[in-house]
Amino acid sequence: VGDKVMVLARSGLWQEVVNVPTSQTFPMPEGMSFEEAAALLVNYITAYMILFDFGNLRPNQSVLIHMAAGGVGTAAIQLCKTVENVTIFGTASASKHDSLKESGVAHPIDYRTMDYAEEVRKISPKGVDIVLDPLGGSDTTKAFNLLKPMGKLITYGVANLLTGQKKNLMAMAKTWWNQFSINALQLLHQNKAVCGYHLGYMDEEVELLRSVVAKLVNLYSQGKIKPKIDSVWPFDQVAEAMRQMQEKKNVGKVILVPEAPKEESKKAEN
Repeated sequence: VGDKVMVLARSGLWQEVVNVPTSQTFPMPEGMSFEEAAALLVNYITAYMILFDFGNLRPNQSVLIHMAAGGVGTAAIQLCKTVENVTIFGTASASKHDSLKESGVAHPIDYRTMDYAEEVRKISPKGVDIVLDPLGGSDTTKAFNLLKPMGKLITYGVANLLTGQKKNLMAMAKTWWNQFSINALQLLHQNKAVCGYHLGYMDEEVELLRSVVAKLVNLYSQGKIKPKIDSVWPFDQVAEAMRQMQEKKNVGKVILVPEAPKEESKKAEN
């Protein structure tokens, strides 16, 4: 009672009061703000497990990070920097490139005006060792083709299905139709790996998640990772917060907070 904790839950966290099992709570490290805590678990667990558990990231390798300025993207960049001499390619709109370079992306690529696969091959003709794919559809095929021999593709989302504020059924159908498919024999001939990751289906893996969070807390305490907060919005501005992401304006994590109770506000004023 009274401990400050971070929590993991598949849904239902846009509320002032929530119940979660104690197994899904993790003590906040010293000096961490509640906003940072809200930004840490989902993004950093995802980035850590896809880079290290699936990707087996090692020194001198290269990684392509899509949506590099988003929550998982910024976490992945910071985690790549904990390994020696990793070359990072990151896709994002041009306005975010300076921020990406500052954070350690060697080669930011504007996916809106360039073919990112061609841009990667100009710099690294053989491709890359790891591709983190939150896009789905035909981009997963491009990712697979960009892998070097012994390369790994980790798919962890289908952002291409989200086509703005209104559902565009044709665009969704096209993405679904173009979804990547491969059989075991083809994999055998290619010397490549394809992995799928979804944190929402790891509920039962309590010990595994605890070990990952312990590593992340240790990295935070050493100053090697720090959640990047794009903006913080009160609950009554949730629509604006969502728009910030839909219009791809955010660099880092968009956070929702319940407004302070009126009694606390009055005390603060007094």
